Amino acid sequence: MDRVKNLVVAEDLQMVFRIGKMEVPALRGINLKVRTGEFLAIMGPSGCGKSTLLHLLGGLLTPSSGRIWIDGVEMSLVSDAERTEIRKMKIGFVFQRFNLLPTLTARHNIELACRIHGNGHQNEARTREIFKLLGLEGKMDHKPSELSGGEQQRISVARAVINRPALLLADEPTGNLDSQNSDNVLSILKELNQRYNQTILMITHNPDAAAAASRVIRMKDGRLVSSDSE
Repeated sequence: MDRVKNLVVAEDLQMVFRIGKMEVPALRGINLKVRTGEFLAIMGPSGCGKSTLLHLLGGLLTPSSGRIWIDGVEMSLVSDAERTEIRKMKIGFVFQRFNLLPTLTARHNIELACRIHGNGHQNEARTREIFKLLGLEGKMDHKPSELSGGEQQRISVARAVINRPALLLADEPTGNLDSQNSDNVLSILKELNQRYNQTILMITHNPDAAAAASRVIRMKDGRLVSSDSE
């Protein structure tokens, strides 16, 4: 397999959760490749393992078995500290819940992401560019409670991409939005993919959201049930 062209490679991923004495399989042998610059959507009903897969690829969980490569690095071979560094430097996250700090303005939520990334000073030109792209000019000094749900999600997208991560992982990013705001966020993700060659892996149960991606894979009962074209 080509781990240069493919930013993400997963081989035979298995994930079993233990609840008391019970073992509950969440993933049952996932094989997946995500090309650099691709916008991939993974569709499936609630409980099929989509979020578990995303959390594994983002380094938030460790698989029960199987291997994952992110940008050529095999995640099982690195230390916890190295995994944290890869997650910090190479991966951006957008979740269904916006996860903005309520006491901070939009600008300060993004500045915090820059500091966590290790950038002592926010790139103002980059911030203005991203805010213009996301239609957030004039909103930089508003707190989350002063923003609509769609605006809050656009802030969370800005926070995720401000440091130019190699991979953007989006977990049901339109799940809490109405149709108009959903369309706005999906248009922004498409623009990020097309203008900046941003690699995006989005999970969703919504076929309208999945239609924004350049490739769609379907999951059911912890397995991929449509063939990966790579």
